[in-house]
Amino acid sequence: AFGRENPIAIVKVPRVLPRVIRMPAKVSGGKTLCVALSSVVRAHLSSMFPGREVGDFSQFRVTRHSDLAVDEEDVKNLRTALRQGLQHRHYGQAVRLEVSSSCAESLAGFLLAQFNLPAQALYRVHGPVNLARLTQLIDLIDAPALLFPPYLPSYPVTLSPAQSFFDRLQRGDVLIHQPFESFDGVLAFLREAVYDPDVLAIKQTIYRTGTDSALMDLLREAVRRGKEVTVVVELKARFDEEANINWAEMLESIGAQVVYGVVGLKTHAKMLLVTRREGKRLVRYGHMSTGNYNPRTARLYTDISHLTADPLLTADMEAVFVHMASQSKLPRLNRMWLAPFDLHKNLVAQIDALGAAAAAGRPTRIVAKMNALTDEALIAALVRAGQKGVKTDLIVRGACTLPAQVPGLTDNIRVRSVIGRFLEHSRVFYFRNDEDESLYLSSADWMNRNMMRRIEIAWPVTDPGLRQRLIDECLVAYLHDGRDAWDLEADGRYHRVNHDTHSDEAGASRDIAAHGAQSALMGRYASRGLRRADARN
Repeated sequence: AFGRENPIAIVKVPRVLPRVIRMPAKVSGGKTLCVALSSVVRAHLSSMFPGREVGDFSQFRVTRHSDLAVDEEDVKNLRTALRQGLQHRHYGQAVRLEVSSSCAESLAGFLLAQFNLPAQALYRVHGPVNLARLTQLIDLIDAPALLFPPYLPSYPVTLSPAQSFFDRLQRGDVLIHQPFESFDGVLAFLREAVYDPDVLAIKQTIYRTGTDSALMDLLREAVRRGKEVTVVVELKARFDEEANINWAEMLESIGAQVVYGVVGLKTHAKMLLVTRREGKRLVRYGHMSTGNYNPRTARLYTDISHLTADPLLTADMEAVFVHMASQSKLPRLNRMWLAPFDLHKNLVAQIDALGAAAAAGRPTRIVAKMNALTDEALIAALVRAGQKGVKTDLIVRGACTLPAQVPGLTDNIRVRSVIGRFLEHSRVFYFRNDEDESLYLSSADWMNRNMMRRIEIAWPVTDPGLRQRLIDECLVAYLHDGRDAWDLEADGRYHRVNHDTHSDEAGASRDIAAHGAQSALMGRYASRGLRRADARN
């Protein structure tokens, strides 16, 4: 038009339009038929460009670099700098281009040039370029058989709603296995601390808690009641920056002490520490978790919450909070391992010690559950230990760069990923040296970024009964899973486990093999909740 020739046009579809459209009954003949909005657009391109012949067509999606480039040491106010940086996130450097599998080479080349990307950044997708759009089908189609049955987590079985947390924790530690047990137990602990007149101080880390949080409301109430509230807010939690900035501003405005951790390190540790006056003593009560203080994701992610009055562990928590708030020198901790200081070193040392024990002929075992395993030093330590005879099982949901079951190299190492109804998120590390066994819970995956560029914690579970419970529920159950498990083979591919291979197992193990660890745990906790309800009636 007007002497200009532009052979390529981009059709921008408003976000308010549904990406999946259900066909009217008179068109579908009474069947349930849906069509993608992109197909509707493609069918009507001629009406959008009258007088022009439309040749090639493709959906495309661009992924941009999302980190906010802020120099923490140069800016006077990190919160203000990050808020300004959020305005430019949508214009970050492109890192990936996805197009339809049928996209013409000329069109793909044009897009690569526009976004300044190399050919290696192009991904051809069979089907919608954004599968998340298909979640709209859940509301469009009435098909209960295709949905998971509703699941209501039980209140933690070792807690009584009528009993004080402080009295209960004086008798021993408490574990909450989410989402099979409800996160409400954690909220109830904080709620009691907020309204207890003998509680003097509450300290809390915040990484991801969402935009609407009952937990944050409780912290706000604690400030109003005159308690000393210290909150370590991680402002650079990716895609939660704005929510965390808003929470930090709110808490500061009402008088809470808000700190942003150690310069150059993300605060990924999950801790809640309560200081209470009991007679002439000050007693600490703590909560540590493998997952976030987010009530919404607590219904979707598997995590372990650990409530304790152990004076050694709570003293470690206090020392870590003081270090993050004041940048003071960190004292030697009693039981806790802390990244980036000694967590990585201690894990390598633990693995090497088991390798030496295996070489000496002692029975050894490693079972570790995590989200990702990519740290080269930890992988090298596992390989060394395996070659000396340490039997190792790794339950790694996501990225794993350790080659398992390679003859002559990693024969003694098995890697498994479990993908079920809930997102596997707990980090549990078990080490056995002859008759001695130890088990650690952690906020950290075995990645270099977690070990070297974040504040992360790992802590031991020393109570034999609680340790055995974690072994049974978080490790053994997943090693027997025959429905949702995928094993990594020597060829680098994952192969789905067939539960028929577990048919010789009996009892609970056979049930787990057939139905999966998550389903078995749901049933176990549902029955416990019913038994407790019957006992109250």
